[in-house]
Amino acid sequence: MIRRPPRSTPKPSSAASDVYKRQGDQWPLKRTEFRSYYLNSSGQAGARLADGVLIEAPEDEDGAYEFVYDPGFPVPTRGGGCCDIAMAINQQDIEARADVLTYTSPVLEEGLTVAGPIEVVLHVSSSARDTDFIVKLVDVYPDGKAINLSDDGFRVRYREGFDKKVLMQQGEVYEITLTNMVTANYFRPGHRIRLQVTSSNFPAYERNLNTGGNNFDESEWIVAENALHHGIAYPSRLVLPVIPE
Repeated sequence: MIRRPPRSTPKPSSAASDVYKRQGDQWPLKRTEFRSYYLNSSGQAGARLADGVLIEAPEDEDGAYEFVYDPGFPVPTRGGGCCDIAMAINQQDIEARADVLTYTSPVLEEGLTVAGPIEVVLHVSSSARDTDFIVKLVDVYPDGKAINLSDDGFRVRYREGFDKKVLMQQGEVYEITLTNMVTANYFRPGHRIRLQVTSSNFPAYERNLNTGGNNFDESEWIVAENALHHGIAYPSRLVLPVIPE
């Protein structure tokens, strides 16, 4: 069931009350529509002046945004869905970093109910033999507050399965699919949907030292130049389970 307001909040209007009554006898819900939102940027998806957007169809021209991932200066964990860090926290300080890419939808004119499993497909490359990509789904409020809903990570060496290690080749673009996010959230009118993409979320996720080695028995690391590709040839996208109104 979609999140119920705490008892201390005022009683919602009849329209808002309907949001909290979404329920069913299967998961995902029977009426779920999986909608794709494609990532696009002119090259400024990182830091506070980000121009990364979520759009309904991939752009005709292919592009990429490069960022530096330094394991010695990882993105710190801000909330999450697991263990003692399971909490919703404003992400604005994280999003001010140059190594955190943000892709944001236009302002929602109508509310949007999202409930079910989430898929993120990324087309990525790196100067390193191995690296990580971390994603986070965020609800952006009209005042700019950005609240995390769910997150996931992918170690690229395991793109062909966890039973073997396949290292990256510089200059090659790889498709990876992250499938371990889930949410049940109502994005209210005036809010925006955002996807964060980066390469660390420490200590919630172990740092990848980018060497292609074991990481757990290494004390030195490599700074990686990572890139996220988008466009017709590289349709990086966020796939959301939408419950029609």
